[in-house]
Amino acid sequence: MRRTLVVALVLVSLLALAGSSLAAEIKLGKADFAAHGTKCFTVAVVALQGDTIVAAYIDEYQMLSKSETIGVPNADPTFTIGETWLASKKVNNDFYSNNMARAGSTVTIANNFKAIEEFVVGMTISELEAFLASAEPAEFVDMVTGATLVDNYGYLSALLAAAKDALNN
Repeated sequence: MRRTLVVALVLVSLLALAGSSLAAEIKLGKADFAAHGTKCFTVAVVALQGDTIVAAYIDEYQMLSKSETIGVPNADPTFTIGETWLASKKVNNDFYSNNMARAGSTVTIANNFKAIEEFVVGMTISELEAFLASAEPAEFVDMVTGATLVDNYGYLSALLAAAKDALNN
């Protein structure tokens, strides 16, 4: 009985090891993208397993007020223009979201980005491509639950570019 249990445990362990080595490798991809106009840039990162997005991250960088925000590392004096410096919108969520609220937004920039990130997780590259081809860019404002950004299409496109980068690496 004891020998049977040991043999069974060894077999289960071997099967577990074989299964983990057969699982698709996770690859990372990154894209620097102009998802929202000409005065900022988006950084999109995707973890891809096979051709499926298993994790996603986006942030956007823009010149923001030095007196009210936190700049990128080494921002002062390298990344400054007058009283502004290069800054992350996620790091400066409250400041940036307050500006958005003045224009009528009720969702913070961080929560908008989070909704977009969560939306693509589980999608394949071809599913995301098909989704992006399904409507005109302006229509994507309401196509991602929880995200109300005018440039949802651009952020989704940035994540697609990152996924393709992962696939090609």
